[in-house]
Amino acid sequence: MTGGNESCIAGPTSMSYLTCLTYILEEWTGVEDIGDYLSYAFYILWLFFPLVVVFVLPGVIVILLYVSILWLHIYQRKNEIKEAYSHDVWIGAAEMLATMWDGHGRIWHGYELHGVENIPSGPGLVVFYHGPTPVDYIYFTARLHILKKRRCNVVADHFVFRLPGFRILLEVAGVIPGPQEACVRTLEKGQLLAIAPGGLREALFSDEMYTILWSDRKGFAQVAIDAKVPIIPMFTQNVREGFRTLGGIKILRLLYERIRLPVVPLYGGFPVKLRTFVGEPIPYDPNVTAEELAAKTKAALQALIEKHQKIPGNIFRALMERFQTQKKED
Repeated sequence: MTGGNESCIAGPTSMSYLTCLTYILEEWTGVEDIGDYLSYAFYILWLFFPLVVVFVLPGVIVILLYVSILWLHIYQRKNEIKEAYSHDVWIGAAEMLATMWDGHGRIWHGYELHGVENIPSGPGLVVFYHGPTPVDYIYFTARLHILKKRRCNVVADHFVFRLPGFRILLEVAGVIPGPQEACVRTLEKGQLLAIAPGGLREALFSDEMYTILWSDRKGFAQVAIDAKVPIIPMFTQNVREGFRTLGGIKILRLLYERIRLPVVPLYGGFPVKLRTFVGEPIPYDPNVTAEELAAKTKAALQALIEKHQKIPGNIFRALMERFQTQKKED
């Protein structure tokens, strides 16, 4: 082995670097024919690399969320910032987070927001289809903040408030647990509020057919009626192609229904094209019941899906849409 190492150092230049590395490793480890083991290891790595990637990429979103949290803690410690933004200490932080997430959306998904003119200048209830992750909603709020300097509060599932370290991020982002009274108060203050009536069930168990899973939920409609605000339907194209869930496994569905926690694994993180479409507002009508308004909202959201989403969704097609030069009309 020593002779091989010497020939690696002083031998002909035609000897490959991989051969040299093999000689060196054999000398260091004392294992003969280590090249065979390396070849097998590289083969296994190549074989399982796609599988590893699709389960690792979703972790990037989690990392970015905790980077956001870390930034907020650093920002909070900078006392001099409070003087610059004495009326709202979090303005500068919100600007920074919006810029970071909007940049991620532009680079990774070529994110586009269409129909922003349908967002009212006053209060309004944004009702959206819930993808496997809320990343499309994060991009939407970031772009809305940049374009309109407005914050859109959002109703989230109770488990979100138990995630370690998330308290400060939820506070800055305007995330609320969602009792109807709190939702009405938010709207009565003149603010925007977003809600996905399908919640976690729709996120985890809808599929590439983009089926709306609202059951008989109508609480969001009652909120809009009580606050006397319009409802704005919203849908993001290809949101189920960026991430996929294993929600088709029956045992996972049964487990979720029992413990109501997101126990269904995610995979993906694919850089598919994402376009968010904001539909025309459904105006407040005192003569419409909550049941009727919920049905009307569901129909409006279904119309957005049928107009802007090719069914069934396809990951490869969604990736190819990144290279389309013509934007889809609003």
